Amino acid sequence: MDAYKWVRRSVSNLNKASLPSVAASKSSENKLQPQEEDKIYGITEKLIELVKSFSIDTFRNFALPDEEESGSDVGKSGNVRMDLSDWQETHAMLVLSRVKELAQLRFQLCPRYLKEKQFWRIYFTLVRSLVVEYELHAVRVARLKQIRLENDTVSNSSACEVEMSDTKFVPPSDSTTSVE
Repeated sequence: MDAYKWVRRSVSNLNKASLPSVAASKSSENKLQPQEEDKIYGITEKLIELVKSFSIDTFRNFALPDEEESGSDVGKSGNVRMDLSDWQETHAMLVLSRVKELAQLRFQLCPRYLKEKQFWRIYFTLVRSLVVEYELHAVRVARLKQIRLENDTVSNSSACEVEMSDTKFVPPSDSTTSVE
């Protein structure tokens, strides 16, 4: 029994050791450098300075219109709300990792004084003037990719239709032509 446990642990540890290297090599191909990522998601020095100036009172005294709370407070990643766009969610995770003061502030406020949804609504309202151009750029790029993908799909399907019609084409037999 002890030998069985030892083998099982060894195999498990071997699998765990090999998986991250494969995952890391795959993810490193698609990952951006931190500076590029910061630029895309609007993490600038000006934003960091502004976020560092936030206090508990900044959030507690912020007047938000009442809104129906629906769903759970934890989003896909476990750190941010599902009601955020993909861009906002990534921005929020990046800013939390880059600005420890905001992470501590969020820890102090949520869920005791504010719900997660309220925290991020207030945050994005406060930093809107600094991040709106980056978010709009991301929306435009996503829309262009979608259009490009749709155009590729349309052109590929029409090319297939042409190829299929060419292969199915049977020339008419000419009854006047005879083999001599």
